Amino acid sequence: MFINQAYKGNNDFWRFLLTTTITTGMFIANFIMYFFVSKEQINEAYESMAKLPKSQVLITNLLPFIFLLSLLFYTVRFLHKRTVLSLTTSRNKVDYKRILFSFILIVLLNISCFTVSYVIDNSSIIWNFKPIPFAILFGISFLMFPFQIAFEEYLFRGYFMQQIGVIVKNRWFPLLFTSIIFGLFHSLNPEVDKLGYGVMFFYIGTGFLLGVMTLMDDGLELALGFHLGNNLTAALLITSNFSAIQTDALFKYSGIENPVDILNEMLVSIVIVYPIVLIIFVKKYKWTNWSEKLIGKILSPN
Repeated sequence: MFINQAYKGNNDFWRFLLTTTITTGMFIANFIMYFFVSKEQINEAYESMAKLPKSQVLITNLLPFIFLLSLLFYTVRFLHKRTVLSLTTSRNKVDYKRILFSFILIVLLNISCFTVSYVIDNSSIIWNFKPIPFAILFGISFLMFPFQIAFEEYLFRGYFMQQIGVIVKNRWFPLLFTSIIFGLFHSLNPEVDKLGYGVMFFYIGTGFLLGVMTLMDDGLELALGFHLGNNLTAALLITSNFSAIQTDALFKYSGIENPVDILNEMLVSIVIVYPIVLIIFVKKYKWTNWSEKLIGKILSPN
């Protein structure tokens, strides 16, 4: 079982607390600072960033994740005395075919949904393709997004899922807890301010889906592929002035005159796309014993 992999290392609470502080301290400090800074100052900061080249902003936002992922791997290896493999999967080796399948599946579904939406109503979407900026975006995205999604998956669905699981001795609490924290992790994104807190259902729902994938499949492979495919299509396919990271994507929202429509498109993913993804995974990987894997108890080997 995936959560039980944590028993292969040292799980003293102080190790968990120290690793959590080291790997998330920057985000916690940012979250606390948010409440001491005026909305005008925040808007000024976003406006200043918008004046910079989009490729520069993208690199600046993604670069810290290389360092943070290295920190997480280092603390797991030398503080918890565990291998990165045990943080990744319960299998004897990483199943890269699972990562690739999940990646291709969500990319195809995202493109299909966008195509349908575009055909139905493209009044607020404009063609934004510029060959050189897009080529730069493409290179940066494939080079650096893997570090960002790997950090989030290894932190939330890997480290937190396993360590919290062995503390509370069940599966349902770490599944819900990591989903909510994953949502809060994105709560300071500018689109939350522009579209409303209904966007949080999308983030928490996405975290929940990724958690279900991880527990049912006993590994991070499907979640890694899904998350990477989702973020790459979001960066390359369409951008907006209120996105967390603005890019030189193929298309762009021309405005937010009707943000409800954009919010509805995000929620459609939870209601339609995500269940389709789960059904395909169930059929392909023969998932069974749902209650035990999602809400069952964690038994210590001692």
